[in-house]
Amino acid sequence: MTTSDPDGLLAEQLLRLTRRVHRIQKRHLVRRELGITPAQSRLLRTLAHYASPPRMADLAERLEVVPRAVTTLVDGLEANGKVRRVPDPANRRVIRIELTDDGHTALRELHAARRAAAEEILAPLTDEQREALGGLLDTLVDGTAAAPRQGDTSC
Repeated sequence: MTTSDPDGLLAEQLLRLTRRVHRIQKRHLVRRELGITPAQSRLLRTLAHYASPPRMADLAERLEVVPRAVTTLVDGLEANGKVRRVPDPANRRVIRIELTDDGHTALRELHAARRAAAEEILAPLTDEQREALGGLLDTLVDGTAAAPRQGDTSC
């Protein structure tokens, strides 16, 4: 990549960072011996955001995958005791997915693993660099100009 293509260089850097984040997170998951894949961890995190157990179709839509992919993930998590299928109280033909107690415990471990991975990745940055990176990432994620971050007195 040459300096005459700064956007191409940035795109490559973002892709490399994304791959590094995934590798480090996977290593931290393996260390904790949860027996959960990165895709399963994403499903668990997504499931935790629902106020009531969602349908598999809801999960597929939120995860932006085909329903069959969710079925495979749920099968594995159910076999490991992290989730269970429950009938919908209003329509027993509908099956909903809920976290088990073991699933909630796994989520706490996943959170700790993600935090450890983030600390490893961010270790070379100063507090000021982390603050600046956070603002830039907010802008990229939201697609709008970032509002001042908590503790930011530059405005």
